[in-house]
Amino acid sequence: MHLRVLMDNIEWNGLIGEWGLSLLIDFAGHSILLDAGATGRFVENARAMGVNLKDVEVCVLSHGHYDHADGFERFFEENDHAKIALQRAATQRYYGKKWIFHRYIGVDRDMLRDFKERFHFVDGAQELLPGAHLIPHSTPGLEAIAVRNNLYMRSGRRLTPDSFLHEQSLVLEEDGALVIFNSCSHAGPDNIIREVREALPGKPIRAYVGGLHLFHLSDGEVCALAERIRQTGVEHIVTGHCTGARAYEVLRRELGEGVVQMHSGLELDL
Repeated sequence: MHLRVLMDNIEWNGLIGEWGLSLLIDFAGHSILLDAGATGRFVENARAMGVNLKDVEVCVLSHGHYDHADGFERFFEENDHAKIALQRAATQRYYGKKWIFHRYIGVDRDMLRDFKERFHFVDGAQELLPGAHLIPHSTPGLEAIAVRNNLYMRSGRRLTPDSFLHEQSLVLEEDGALVIFNSCSHAGPDNIIREVREALPGKPIRAYVGGLHLFHLSDGEVCALAERIRQTGVEHIVTGHCTGARAYEVLRRELGEGVVQMHSGLELDL
């Protein structure tokens, strides 16, 4: 399978960077778009990279936050057929807290309404294509992680800690091995690796691709996570977006050359 990073925080070689993520994966003759960034400017990067977005067959929304979802409206101008697979909970209203203020960080409500025929709602695990699986979280108690990360959802008139029921991994199976894509890994990559192994037992995991949401953690916390990742046996980590530059350097120091930094325009065979 071949990965192309259409948008990441890090700009590169004239390509745009923004706080967001968009990945294009060529897999078993299929073209899969995972997320669309925050603004739709990934389309400009795609053109510069020689990517024809009309060829995208299916899309996946990793979770219900604007920096992964709101670029899809621009995508609809380029592609008139590919539907977006998302967990039904991704349509809820999500908020992030900074200091005493909460701001809306969910999917653009107008886009959900105006393009409702382009969204394919999923409840739980599903096989998207032969060998392509959507795996939601099954780990209990994720609300505690949400509180530490100041992530909430609206329940009636109240804000409650996010349960991350809207987040899903895209897991691709090739030559008997798995590659996990999880764009922000809010539940923790070690938990996500365990969830995937429980859902698809007996298959080795070749690589883990996505943001790891570590930008706010101390070096000691990142070191502890690196050790937990080491214990999973997954050696290849391709990461960017919400991982953060400092955390990336710690992971690289602890886990070695198997850790690769994403940037807009990165291309890799996985």
